[in-house]
Parts: sequence; structure tokens; C-alpha cells
Amino acid sequence: MENKNGAENKDNRISRRQMLGYCLAGAVGIALWRFRGRSGSEDAGNGTDSFAGGEDADSLTKRLKEELFGQGADLVGIGDLTALPERSRSRLPVGICVAVKFPKEVVSGIVDMPTREYYDSYNELNSSLYTITSYAVKKLKEWGYQATTQVSLPHKTVATRAGVGWVGKSNLLVTESYGSMIRLGSILTDAPLLTAEPVNESKCGDCMLCVDACPAAALTGKLWDTTVERDEILNTSKCSAMAVERSIAGFGIPIELCGKCFAVCKYTRQYIEGGEA
Repeated sequence: MENKNGAENKDNRISRRQMLGYCLAGAVGIALWRFRGRSGSEDAGNGTDSFAGGEDADSLTKRLKEELFGQGADLVGIGDLTALPERSRSRLPVGICVAVKFPKEVVSGIVDMPTREYYDSYNELNSSLYTITSYAVKKLKEWGYQATTQVSLPHKTVATRAGVGWVGKSNLLVTESYGSMIRLGSILTDAPLLTAEPVNESKCGDCMLCVDACPAAALTGKLWDTTVERDEILNTSKCSAMAVERSIAGFGIPIELCGKCFAVCKYTRQYIEGGEA
């Protein structure tokens, strides 16, 4: 297990129990936001959806996703964040999740021990995410909207709100497409984009592969939902200590990289063993 969200600010983590309350309290806000996106434009009188960029929400969303995929994103999701506290999202209502995947051969090589190839790929993907998210901010601003890369919310929070995946028993984001063999970045904006249905509970079921494989015995096996705190899933001190120990043994650098849990995840294995490159 490792810290997959290096940009998280632990002091600003949102309580899962608080999040449930925010979700309930924000239902009206979500409806109002979507209504505003449909009817609050300058050209509302002519019966069309028009925004700062001169496009309706559907066209704007499609164009943004095309831009991000063109820059190298493997997954893109858009979520309504209005149920979360304004300060945690810089008072911006929409979160964009971007994911890039590890190469199959890199993940296959870390089943027993993290490798130098994994470390190098980890850094390369972080660099790619910085480029992609910075590009997205630049484009959104060019189109007339507020936008910023964000570090105030966990990337996993944006990802679940954007319907990209769920928090697994590994405490990593799990996606149906690539399992957990991804790195995450996110953007906050006021662009009136079409948002996905959030994922509010785990799809891990009875699977215990990551729990049984964890060399630190740091995972409890608890299923995630929006009321569950991180500490109910993961012993962070055990995880961190073992990750550093394994990274030193694997490639000689003291960093929190292990990879065992996401390498054995059944969704990761399904992707690796499938036909897609």
C-alpha cells in the first residue's frame, strides 16, 4: 500500500460522515446548478443554452474531454461538488478528474517487490498529470471560465463525485477499466459542464485480495462508503513504514512506494490479462 494521492492535504480531509450530510444538504444545490446551466445564460431568451465560450453544456463537455484525451488522459470524469463545503473546493462547483494508467509491464513487475521501472513510471505519470491538468486550466480560462488545479480536496473525492470509481479496501481509487493502476489529478472550475452520477459505495464485495496480500497487514477489509473514515480502512503508519522499507529493498530509494495492493486487485488483473494495450 502506498500514498496514491501525493497532493492530498491531510489537514483538509473531509469526514466521510460529514460528506453524507453535505450530499443530503446539497441536493437542492445540485438541482439549482443544473437548472442554471440550462437557463442562466445571456442568450436564455432565444431558447438555446449559451455560455462564456458560446457553447451549450453538452458541446462544451465533449470539447473539453476531447482536449484532455488528446493530451494523454486515459480517464476523464466530471462531478458536481456543490454538496461539499465551499472552502474545500475554492468556491467552485465542478470537479474534473483526470487519470493516467501505468503500463501493464510495469505493474506486472511489482507483484513481489517494487521496481526501479515502477518508480520511474510513477514520476513520469505525475509529470504527465501536471501537464494535462495545467493545460485544462489554461483552456478553460481561454474559454472564459474560472479554473484551477486543486490540492485542497483528495483527488479520490473528486474521482468518486465524478463517477470514475470507488475507494477500495486498499484505500486506493478502484476503476472498472484499469483497477487501481492509475495516478489521479483534478481541476476545479465554474464551467457549466455535464456531470456524472457520483459513486457513493464500494463495489469490492467479498474480495479480500489486497487485504490478504498487504505485507504490512495495514488493511482492515472494511467496505467504503461516504460515511467511512480513512482510518477505518487503513493503518497509515503501518502502510508508510512498510512502503519505505520495500522501496529501499526494491530499488534503493527511501520513498513510500509499494504497489502490492493494486498489483493484485482483481480489476487491475482483468485489465492486464485482457487484450487492450
